[in-house]
Amino acid sequence: MITRLAAVAAITALAAGCAGRPPAPVAIVQPQDAYADCTSLVIEAQADNQRMQELASEQGGKAAQNVAAGVAGLFIWPLWFAMDFQGSAGIEINALQSRQQYLGTRAAQLRCTGAPAIAMLPSR
Repeated sequence: MITRLAAVAAITALAAGCAGRPPAPVAIVQPQDAYADCTSLVIEAQADNQRMQELASEQGGKAAQNVAAGVAGLFIWPLWFAMDFQGSAGIEINALQSRQQYLGTRAAQLRCTGAPAIAMLPSR
């Protein structure tokens, strides 16, 4: 009985460790922004767009993982601990979109000709 309880506790602890990562949102205003020129703003905006696409893909994968863990959890209940409720990708996408808006405003202040290149992915 004790070994069975210990095994269930170990499986639960291992499954909880797979539940996802904590969000790491980007700061909207960063110290180097004061020294950024038009070229660096556009390059950063393009890198942020790429990161948002990666995060959108991750967000879709996590949704599928949560559905699979939820269904399988009906038969093996410790799998429910593997579900990701943190929404890290969504939080990071929102932070990157806010950063993109700030970069667009900063580009307009500098009167950058490449300002239209600072485009955002549609909100989700």
